[in-house]
Amino acid sequence: MADLMEDPIAGSGAPQEGGKKNHPKKVRIIPESLKRFREIQDAAMAGGPADKVAAQKAKGKLTARERIAYLVDEGTFQELGLLMETRCTDFGVKDKHIKGDGIVTGFGKVNGRLVAVFSEDFTQLGGSLGRIHADKIARLMDMAADARVPVIGILDSGGARIQEGVDSLDGYGEIFWRNTQYSGVVPQISVILGPCAGGAVYSPALTDFVFMAKGISHMFVTGPEVVRAATGEQVDFETLGGAQAHAAKSGVCHFMANSEPDCFRQVKELLSFLPQNRDEFPPAEPTKDPDDRKIVLMERLCGMDPRKPYRVHHVIWWLSDDHKFFEVHRDFAKNIVVGFIRLGGQTVGVVANNPAHMAGALDINASDKAARFIRFLNNFNIPILTLVDVPGYWPGVAQEHGGIIRHGAKILYAYCEATVPKVTLVLRKAYGGAYIAMSSKLMHGDINLSLPSAEIAVMGPRGAIEILYSRQIREAKEEEREELKAKLAKEYSDKFASPYQTASTGSIDEVIEPAQTRQKLIDSFRLLAAKRKPGAHPRGGNIPL
Repeated sequence: MADLMEDPIAGSGAPQEGGKKNHPKKVRIIPESLKRFREIQDAAMAGGPADKVAAQKAKGKLTARERIAYLVDEGTFQELGLLMETRCTDFGVKDKHIKGDGIVTGFGKVNGRLVAVFSEDFTQLGGSLGRIHADKIARLMDMAADARVPVIGILDSGGARIQEGVDSLDGYGEIFWRNTQYSGVVPQISVILGPCAGGAVYSPALTDFVFMAKGISHMFVTGPEVVRAATGEQVDFETLGGAQAHAAKSGVCHFMANSEPDCFRQVKELLSFLPQNRDEFPPAEPTKDPDDRKIVLMERLCGMDPRKPYRVHHVIWWLSDDHKFFEVHRDFAKNIVVGFIRLGGQTVGVVANNPAHMAGALDINASDKAARFIRFLNNFNIPILTLVDVPGYWPGVAQEHGGIIRHGAKILYAYCEATVPKVTLVLRKAYGGAYIAMSSKLMHGDINLSLPSAEIAVMGPRGAIEILYSRQIREAKEEEREELKAKLAKEYSDKFASPYQTASTGSIDEVIEPAQTRQKLIDSFRLLAAKRKPGAHPRGGNIPL
């Protein structure tokens, strides 16, 4: 028993002659089990072989762990499943003893708020997804849903691990199921920083937001070689599935970054506008920007020709706290603009027609873009500000045959379904079915406002008089025709397209002083702040549209 009680550090420190203590050099004895643990841990955290890491760096890419370090607050990452290995025994995969199975999973904090994060490691078996790899993601998502925190996936993978056969495909099924079950419960964000091909692309498509980086990210169901063999089309990786292609053409990508660090900066900014889950409000952010700041520039809209284009971004910047606007889907369907601002410190989602592109008309892509964003806002208790300057739905055979009726109905459904506070402001014109679609009063917009110069009617005055007064116009002398049209258009506008006429029926709550727009909007949202208690609304997912 005595030997168990002895000081494990060599020397007793007993007094020597003269009363002085002997202070021998302390020797730290590290148990073999601890040495073994540290060796295994260090090897697991190193990732793939040195040549694979070097190849990753040569492509201008960060490693899986470096990406997590860029994203989360320093010292906050708690890893799970570091030592998990594949159960596959074929093709020598098991013999490689790859710790972590090509993915890093765990929890960390972003600006002090907890998030779940996984990062695929391309240096280990090309980041391919095997069953253990998938199980780690699935387990993390389950824990995130229980903890009610956002999930951020960093994808850099060669796709399904062919050595594991159907097991790898089943793994994707487990992930897709969770993407769907937890949609509308916690925010889900995908960051594509490498290849993402085949079935792997559908998990990001099921999440709320997708980030890609120029020259690094690629997404496609079938790669260039398969496309070439199947259709004869010659195409490279960037043209087929690069960041620009998906940001501007397909609409798969919501945010495009210039580099990986820029990408993580944008992810952090997005998170600052979002609640942790469906049971919370988004966080408020103090501002020194006064609520009653006058916006004299809004008066310029009142004197502007309704047919003259302008970027609605300027209006959004004038209105928002500190002139900040975080745009979503910037390069896709530019005729409608969506994104996040703050008004009086509170997060607000903006949906705005953009007259600078296609006159701000609604088309297939704009309807899909707006509808999905509105549904996200409704899921996560974010109020909606709708800025209206819309001439109608975009005409044409391509639109009709492409399903503008079916797609256009999505924006109607999204607004009617939304129970968060909805404030609508008509800036210049709101014609026909598009006026109804843009959160009009009878679609249960809560507070509907208008500038004094707004035109709200079945159609624009010029088009209306061509129908109503076609005979008079036709019979008029040619040199008098334009003057007659202008006169008739003004009479029609004053009688049928005036905001005062619309206000008289209750379809507009108030015609406002342009310079006071910011104050009016802030007051409106504060009035509606208690409209819905977070978590009390029916749970709905954010289905891809």
